[in-house]
Parts: sequence; structure tokens; C-alpha cells
Amino acid sequence: MPSLNGFPPRFMVKGSLAGGAVYVAYDQGLLGSGQQGAEALRKAQAALPPAIKEWTSYVGWELPSTPKFDFSVSESWNKGVHTAMSALSVAPTRAREYTQKGWKYVKDLAK
Repeated sequence: MPSLNGFPPRFMVKGSLAGGAVYVAYDQGLLGSGQQGAEALRKAQAALPPAIKEWTSYVGWELPSTPKFDFSVSESWNKGVHTAMSALSVAPTRAREYTQKGWKYVKDLAK
């Protein structure tokens, strides 16, 4: 595989695509606060159905209508963050407990 200054072109293409995706996500407000994410979701929900309808009419396909979602993105995000942080906060205690149980089991087997 030919390389360009030590980096394969394939890596450069993938890195460029990933960087572009991060830039678009940041530019659209997806990496901001919960309110910015909710606003980006509202924009997407408003823009996607007409674009999909135009594309399907161009291609000649018939798609079912999109379902309507009514939930708070910021509340869902916050619940996920709280759950993850809660799991991380008890992880050292759980690891110690499971380690003690494991050692006890091994010691009992060795008797």
C-alpha cells in the first residue's frame, strides 16, 4: 500500500471524515448543552421529513411516515449522565467486594 509521509492515505481519509463529522456536530450544537442539543434535534425533525420526501419522490420509492417523538432530550441526557456517574462512583467499592468474594472462594477451594 503506498504511503504519504508515513501515513497511509486510507488513514488520512478516515481521519478527515471523522474530523468533519465532529465539526458538523459541534457546528450544529450537538456537543453543547442539553438545550442546544434539543434545539438541534428540533431543527433535524423539521428538516429531515421534507428532504426525505423529496428524495423518495426523486427515486420513486414510497416510505411509511416517520413516528413522532415527544420527549425531553436534556432530561434523557441528564438521566444517562447521572446513571453513568452513579455506576462509576460505586465501581471501586463493587470491585473490592467482588475481589474479596473471589479470594474467599479460591481460599475455600484450596482447603
